Amino acid sequence: MATVSFDKATRVYPGSTKPAVDQLEIEIEDGEFLVLVGPSGCGKSTSLRMLAGLEDVNGGAIRIGDRDVTHLPPKDRDIAMVFQNYALYPHMSVADNMGFALKIAGVNKAEIRKKVEEAAKILDLTEYLDRKPKALSGGQRQRVAMGRAIVREPQVFLMDEPLSNLDAKLRVSTRTQIASLQRRLGITTVYVTHDQVEAMTMGDRVAVLKDGLLQQVDSPRNMYDRPNNLFVAGFIGSPAMNLVEVPITDGGVKFGNSVVPVSRDALAAAADKGDKTVTVGVRPEHFDLAEESGAGGALSKDAPAGLAVTVNVVEELGADGYVYGTADLGSEKKDLVVRVNGRAVPEKGAKLHVVPRAGETHVFSTSTGERLTD
Repeated sequence: MATVSFDKATRVYPGSTKPAVDQLEIEIEDGEFLVLVGPSGCGKSTSLRMLAGLEDVNGGAIRIGDRDVTHLPPKDRDIAMVFQNYALYPHMSVADNMGFALKIAGVNKAEIRKKVEEAAKILDLTEYLDRKPKALSGGQRQRVAMGRAIVREPQVFLMDEPLSNLDAKLRVSTRTQIASLQRRLGITTVYVTHDQVEAMTMGDRVAVLKDGLLQQVDSPRNMYDRPNNLFVAGFIGSPAMNLVEVPITDGGVKFGNSVVPVSRDALAAAADKGDKTVTVGVRPEHFDLAEESGAGGALSKDAPAGLAVTVNVVEELGADGYVYGTADLGSEKKDLVVRVNGRAVPEKGAKLHVVPRAGETHVFSTSTGERLTD
């Protein structure tokens, strides 16, 4: 087992002036499951390939344990990679696919068979060892690819979107298997995905990238509760956080017909940047439905509290429902998502008045996008 360090690692592709990965700095603990996540083109797969030795490092360094592997070939790095397309040999049996790397390394047949059978038992593949890949389902092929990595007993597992070829239901069950398997084996794992739900459910920590730059690295819970900036706030969470630009007023921010209290420090920080507005982030589950009587700090006794939201679509999920609606904010319309009781969902076209729950708002600078609240 080993730690992994990206020390200002940079990759610039030939013919480009903009780095695909720009001074990436992450320390990954021994036995940790770290997920790299971000939109297409953010540099997550390039970062993984730099660690694997499949991409050159143009600046900085990469270390596995105490070894500087920045310029070592892949075969000398003691890593095993699981690809999106499984990369199995179609003419070989499952057992031969799983043991092929050991065979190339000159390990004797008895030892190979023993390791393959142990991995097959862990992965529930014992009865498929004599089959060819074409006789397996997508999920079984993915487990064979995992088995091939396990038998090598590497210091680090690298996984590049290994679940993206599976259907939705199988993806959920397989991600659970991968996460529990990694915890049992205790092998340091770096996992790349564009699916933030996958990232949040699997990783010990999550690293969010955008345009080659690391935005935040944190535990899933902290990432959800305290996003560093507007990008992370909008990217992490499903449905996404509502982000609304609102004017600053005495004691807080004006949210429709209510004043929502905001910390003095946040307002002072916004004023220092010359901002007349801030961007308030509210998770769909952190809206309360306002009473028509002007509760919740209403500015007017006649107008209902909060922000008026016209219901466009309702998703009923049993225990919960999600309202997708539109609110008028000055001269523009803003789409909002609000979680409601699944037993009392509003009709399409109805009007709700919503107020952010006290203490559950996130405040960001409109000009820089950085977080202002503690």
